[in-house]
Amino acid sequence: MLSALETKNKVTGVKQSMKAIREERAQRVYLARDAAPSILSPVETACRTAGVETVFVESMAVLGRTCGIDVGAAVAVVLKDACVKP
Repeated sequence: MLSALETKNKVTGVKQSMKAIREERAQRVYLARDAAPSILSPVETACRTAGVETVFVESMAVLGRTCGIDVGAAVAVVLKDACVKP
């Protein structure tokens, strides 16, 4: 399931992820298990409200690496295909 983060269009980080969820562009949200609950809780709530699937990932390091960035990531979102910008 993490392979979608390697091949699909995505956003990382809490601000960009929350924006994608609010704008109904999020297909699936990945959350790092070792991220602070104060960071994850609002994202989880937004996902439940919007009906977006959430998937927990082992760690921020794994999530960041899977997204192709050199730092850890608490949240990453795979965007819906129709929401891809040219």
